[in-house]
Amino acid sequence: MTNTTSTTSFASLPLSAPLLANLESLGYLQMTPIQAASLPVILGGQDLIAQAKTGSGKTAAFGLGILHRLVVENFAIQALVVCPTRELADQVANELRRLARQSENVKVLTLCGGTPIGPQVASLEHGAHIVVGTPGRIRDHLGRNSIDLRALQTLVLDEADRMTDMGFYDEIANIVTACPVGRQTLLFSATYPDDIRTATAAFLRQPAEVKVEAQHDAGRIEQRFYEMPAEARNAAVVKLLQHFRPASALIFCNTKIHCRELVAEINRNGMDALSLHGDLEQRDRDEILIQFANRSCPILVATDVAARGLDIQSLAAVINADVSRDTEVHVHRIGRTGRVDEKGLALNLCAPEERKWVRLIEEYQGRPVAWYPLEELAPHAEGGPKAAMRTLLILGGKRDKLRPGDLLGALTGDIGLAKEQVGKINVFDTITYVALDRQIASQTMTRLVNANIKGKRFKMKFVSRG
Repeated sequence: MTNTTSTTSFASLPLSAPLLANLESLGYLQMTPIQAASLPVILGGQDLIAQAKTGSGKTAAFGLGILHRLVVENFAIQALVVCPTRELADQVANELRRLARQSENVKVLTLCGGTPIGPQVASLEHGAHIVVGTPGRIRDHLGRNSIDLRALQTLVLDEADRMTDMGFYDEIANIVTACPVGRQTLLFSATYPDDIRTATAAFLRQPAEVKVEAQHDAGRIEQRFYEMPAEARNAAVVKLLQHFRPASALIFCNTKIHCRELVAEINRNGMDALSLHGDLEQRDRDEILIQFANRSCPILVATDVAARGLDIQSLAAVINADVSRDTEVHVHRIGRTGRVDEKGLALNLCAPEERKWVRLIEEYQGRPVAWYPLEELAPHAEGGPKAAMRTLLILGGKRDKLRPGDLLGALTGDIGLAKEQVGKINVFDTITYVALDRQIASQTMTRLVNANIKGKRFKMKFVSRG
């Protein structure tokens, strides 16, 4: 087991000059700890078990390994990356495309559920070098014989612990069986408990193991613990939101039922919250994440499984409405705030019977937690956090040749909005989401629905929360 916290230069690795030049253009000069620990193993061709949290730079670690071995002239699937969620698969695919920019001919294809399978089959017929996808959809393609893995060199199982938690073990085993025996297998996981170690042992051949300690800089993330009776938990969350008023808050619950109850309580108290859990259809899940990311809803309540793979760059606060019984999961949760150079806030609620789990957290991080009295929290004069934006759904997208620039131009040019009044614009194949300043959203839609965008008029409506 390798334990490391050092960083080193990418130039010290046996990577091609074009790859190194592209890394420099992307601002990647020094390796993160997980990259420094894993890349020599990956580039050496050995199987790997790597323990690292989201945001640690693991995608670049396995991405560089894939691209180092890739033969662009061989137009066949040479690498397969399996991810637990569509959101994570999209992030990984985009990062791989950025890393492969030095070669215009590397084709990265995503295969995820929640979208029609027909166009994916057609894309596979045209060929790809790297496939990134979710277990169920990759298994579907294997069943149809629409995916050919005979030339595969590298298999990556990303966030293996969550894929197992989400019930994908059988699909993963099916995928592994379809891969060539001589492949390299790279397994990345935030946590690696004994049950997953046993379950995945057959997938790997004499793997090296690296682990980057999942600790966070105490100076960057302020952790506060509050004790209250279990039945007062939801009221305590409301109190925290009304006192701290975070611009964006991700709240973790241990069960789907608690997620729904807590969202109802927050909404009853005049704040905007949405719930993310495993029972949602993919379209609903996508819309919830878009609203949270574009500031149309400041509060997201989720289970650990549902929140996996979320890429939220700036998160003001994490609230643990329930204490996690797994210390590494706790560290993973709070690590979503205080990213990069920003300060983070982690607020933790604990019923008396959960004290034993907090003691495990203290042992794990090697220092006592800080307890604060709930009674000291006073609600802000303006109440809890409010949504700054509202999300407009336009029934048109890439197939209509719509681009973010076209909409921004129409809104700032024809409609006369200031750039600051337009938030994130997400363009998909047949639909587009635009975040608009809440104060002017209604009148903007009234004008935009009668305006020509790319010579066309589009139907549109606001996405309803809840």
